[in-house]
Amino acid sequence: MNSFVLPHEVHGDGAHRVFAVHGWFADRSAYAAVLPDLDRTSFTYVPVDLRGYGEAADAPGPYTTAQAAVDLVALADRLGWARFSVIGHSMGGAVAQRLLALAPERLRRIVGVSPVPAAGMPLSGEQGALFTDAAHKAGNRRAIIDFTTGGRRPAAWLDRMVWTSFQRSDAKAFRAWLDSWAGEDFHAEVTGSEVPALAVAGELDPALSPDLMRATWLSWYRHGDLVALPGAGHYAMDETPLELIRVVEDFLRADGSDRA
Repeated sequence: MNSFVLPHEVHGDGAHRVFAVHGWFADRSAYAAVLPDLDRTSFTYVPVDLRGYGEAADAPGPYTTAQAAVDLVALADRLGWARFSVIGHSMGGAVAQRLLALAPERLRRIVGVSPVPAAGMPLSGEQGALFTDAAHKAGNRRAIIDFTTGGRRPAAWLDRMVWTSFQRSDAKAFRAWLDSWAGEDFHAEVTGSEVPALAVAGELDPALSPDLMRATWLSWYRHGDLVALPGAGHYAMDETPLELIRVVEDFLRADGSDRA
């Protein structure tokens, strides 16, 4: 039996339980900027480290969105959560959608913050090389972060994001995760889902843009919704933290169920 448990921390004691799943460039500290201002009375937030990141940097694979969904359900069982919601950033948004396929009956709501579509994001040519070589090249990581935030963020912030990504991820796992979130298409498994699903997209992000969310997220989910944040790129947690909290918690509160 696999005894692996996703490293995690608990914030709040509200009846509405919520996992927070990070993206490709960060561990659970990706949510550090929003943690102080969350509603901890209404919600219990649990940020996690996926395999290959943070306290799970040495965890064995597979490093896939499908395995991550299995790991989250196992953690929910361990925490005694019958039902829960999930927030996922970027790659973590693909993980949230995997849960729609794996355990839709367990989900109250899902939120994707600049979520990778369930159809993946095929990369080829120079773009493919840029992302593939980001596993070991800091310049590639910096270029990706700069591009997806509209080229508007300070150099020191870009450098910090790159440094953090190297410090809090395993290079081999980082590379393996790319094949999963970019290369796997499982949208047929989730199309038509009845679970309320919110996509939050930064208007400064040319990659995972509001237009892409309209073509994917809104066309797949019966109760899909989209909020575009004018001041954000790909990293709304850092760029517009208070606006993000308001949008996400308003959406979560729309589920009035007190079921655990």
